[in-house]
Amino acid sequence: MLLLLGVSGCSVGPNYSAPNPAMAEAFSEVQGAEEGDNAKLVSRPEAGVEATTRWWYRFHDSELESLIQRALKGNRDLKLAAARVREARLQRAVATSGFWPSIDVTGGYNRGHGSENVELPFGNPAGGSGASGSAAPSAAAEPAARMAADAAPAEATTPAGGAMPAVSGGNRPAGPASPLGEGGLPGVTTNLYQAGFDASWELDLFGGRRRALESATAQLQAVEEAERAAMVTLLGEVAETYLQLRAGQRRLELAQQNLQVAKDTLAIVRAKFDTGFATDLEVARQTAEVATIEATLPALQTGERVSIHALSVMIGDPPATLAAELSKSSPLPELPPEVPVGLPSDLLRRRPDIRQAERDVAAASARIGVATAELLPQFNLAAAFGFDSSEPGDLVDWSSHYYSVTPGVHFPLLDWGRAKTNVRLSDETEKAAVLRYESVVAQAMLDVENALVRFRNEQIARAARVEALDANRRAFTIARQRYEQGLVDSLVVFEAQRSLLAAEDALAQSEAMVRLHLVALYKALGGGWES
Repeated sequence: MLLLLGVSGCSVGPNYSAPNPAMAEAFSEVQGAEEGDNAKLVSRPEAGVEATTRWWYRFHDSELESLIQRALKGNRDLKLAAARVREARLQRAVATSGFWPSIDVTGGYNRGHGSENVELPFGNPAGGSGASGSAAPSAAAEPAARMAADAAPAEATTPAGGAMPAVSGGNRPAGPASPLGEGGLPGVTTNLYQAGFDASWELDLFGGRRRALESATAQLQAVEEAERAAMVTLLGEVAETYLQLRAGQRRLELAQQNLQVAKDTLAIVRAKFDTGFATDLEVARQTAEVATIEATLPALQTGERVSIHALSVMIGDPPATLAAELSKSSPLPELPPEVPVGLPSDLLRRRPDIRQAERDVAAASARIGVATAELLPQFNLAAAFGFDSSEPGDLVDWSSHYYSVTPGVHFPLLDWGRAKTNVRLSDETEKAAVLRYESVVAQAMLDVENALVRFRNEQIARAARVEALDANRRAFTIARQRYEQGLVDSLVVFEAQRSLLAAEDALAQSEAMVRLHLVALYKALGGGWES
């Protein structure tokens, strides 16, 4: 018993040790980015929590905050991820139940009548068939059969050695249950009342069940991290779609303003044409310019409606739910003054996909122990206790009780090759999980570095577009004034007008892209699931 207790404290298979990938000391794209950018990138050890927790509040946009809160409550994909977490918890509970004995309460009644055409096997050492529908009983069996028939009335009060009734749907082998058949003694009717319980317990001496529980626990934690990853994705999608909506509305406003300017210019050209100071070619050019601007409006209006539909579905509502709330244009959210990105090593504990991959490695490692336990003997203990009686009134008497205790051991021999191969398979699965973990870490670093360089360079491009827009505005104003004075050709006005429209649209898109790249950076850093 001391030996068994000592063995039960051990678990087969490797003890898990988390992977320790090499990480850079700092993000390369942060170096030199602190100066000259509107939203500065800051890398310091304590910056990680600042960058990830409730990052959407850093935009100071109440509408965005409201949409995210509603999405966290109503999004269907997030609810599905939560359902998978509950499913994994129940699977772990199933693994936990294997540590305890299983107990079944039994009870039943058996009434049987033996066939009169069955020979009793007494005194038949020659090994005859023992059952014949027409043969006469042997000389030795005849007195025994006659004694049994005389001793038993039409309904016997004691079981005559007949088989217990077969369990419906069981896997009992084909053929007679006993030499007397299913009903018991030939020509004898019997009654049997029974009540009791059966118990069985498989002893986890080598830790196979403990490893199974360890694997189920790691799988549960991996599913929890998958739910958090779904939350991070949802937060990013809501913010990105909202920013695209506001950017599209801004571009639509600019297009409508430029359309009005183009119409005003067309009126001037026509007035000059009526007085003979402009040609019909100039009128045609400006008319084409008005039509060209008008053609851009439907696509921008379509983008606005598509974004509203997407946001409505993200919060768990029908597509047109947010139409009245979001149709009114609003400025793009403001940028934070600085963006603390933390250190590369922070990703190991912040990114849910990395945490999920690490838990997958832990689960795969534990399954090696589960497979190894199949190579070793399996010890079990079975017990039964109950009452048997031919009369219902005697069933509760202590003299009617029975019990049995059956320890056993199961050790596979011919199946040992399959079990050994299963251990090798589990080992390879664990190695593959480690490789996937390293791949996820590498992808996380790539996501952050790419988001950093895009965010930083788009800010530089936006500053240049602001200067270009100011210059194009001055050029258009001067060109229009000189055209009205008759100092320049209308073609100069047309070109200045096109340049102004393109500069305004480019700046609006750049303003949106800066914010979209910032959202991508927050997603790459794994932000939002903590709250």
